[in-house]
Amino acid sequence: MTEVQGTVAAGFEPVLHAFRAGFTERGDVGAAVTVYRDGRPVVDLWAGHAEADASGTDARPWQRETAQIVRSATKGPAAAVLHLLHQRGRIDLDAPVGTYWPEFKARGKERVLVRHLLAHRAGLPVLDTPLTPEQARDGASGPAALAAQAPLWEPGTAHGYHAHTYGWLLGEVVARATGRSLGRWFAEEIAAPVGLDLWIGLPDAEAHRVGRVAPVTAPEPPASAGLKVRPKPAVARAHQDPTSVTRRAFTVIDPLPDENDPAYRAAEHPASAGVATAHALARFYAALLGPVDDVGRGPGTRLYAPATLALARTEESAGPDRVLLVRTRFGSGYMLHGPSSPLLSPSSFGHPGRGGSLAFADPEHGLGFGYVTCGLQRSVTSDPRPQALVRALRGCL
Repeated sequence: MTEVQGTVAAGFEPVLHAFRAGFTERGDVGAAVTVYRDGRPVVDLWAGHAEADASGTDARPWQRETAQIVRSATKGPAAAVLHLLHQRGRIDLDAPVGTYWPEFKARGKERVLVRHLLAHRAGLPVLDTPLTPEQARDGASGPAALAAQAPLWEPGTAHGYHAHTYGWLLGEVVARATGRSLGRWFAEEIAAPVGLDLWIGLPDAEAHRVGRVAPVTAPEPPASAGLKVRPKPAVARAHQDPTSVTRRAFTVIDPLPDENDPAYRAAEHPASAGVATAHALARFYAALLGPVDDVGRGPGTRLYAPATLALARTEESAGPDRVLLVRTRFGSGYMLHGPSSPLLSPSSFGHPGRGGSLAFADPEHGLGFGYVTCGLQRSVTSDPRPQALVRALRGCL
């Protein structure tokens, strides 16, 4: 049996039981979960090993400081950069993107607003010509391609998940408005003051802490469960169709980069390549709500003013998603609680990472939640492992 390490506060023991069941029943091989409540950690657990593709004597055990690539869970921290710049009067979310990035005003994009980028309404989830992994890392090719790209729909009239292009869009606005890259701004203005082991562009000095992600197979439910075989959902079929918007949105980098490549982790991909501990993700979302406090650290920094918090979680997009092919809900840069992305309560906002990671804030209960795994399963917005943890947490409240 996998040994679980860490601590849980009294009353949160069901989260421990659900976390342990992730290894015995849901195929986890290495993972961590942290929950903050009212600025203090009440759950901080880890177990398994840090490399999903290692075993036996080659398996490095997961430690409290182990970090992993968290895929699209990066989008929430990236959105915070724009919100804080808006809060400080440096970026107007209602301004056209071309105000900051003049080259962007081409091919029908003159009226794209900054808030459209955050809410996946810009009509730019794909590129006519995908980028190579080298181009995706160079910091210039992605923005240049998007400046020249025509939108798939009239911006602002519909939404579709910008799986990769989200990062180049937000990153270029930040760079033009501040003279700093989004990853650097995050490191200096958010991660350092709050004390986060969370990077958008992994420094060489932290590379030794990062495990390896790899696909793992979720166990089949027992026959006694009586579950019927369901037809393959539309999004799964679309991923197999090279002409579909879904497939094109997830393959704007071709071939897909190796997520364990140090060069990929070190490059700034604000949409998909953040590296974090579960503790850092939970602490980040807790800090959006109010000051965070750890034993020995003292009270921390509250990131969002009340008006910014309300803005971040106000619904901007809802209904059929032209990329994910399900009904999705987005605020400004964050997924909102809904059938396709269930979080803790209707007040929750955050972001999953395809394959398993999940992080969110819940203002109603004063919670910040973070789950990180090295074993990537076939999930996009609703992985069964963190969902079991969320259900257990809901029962504790």
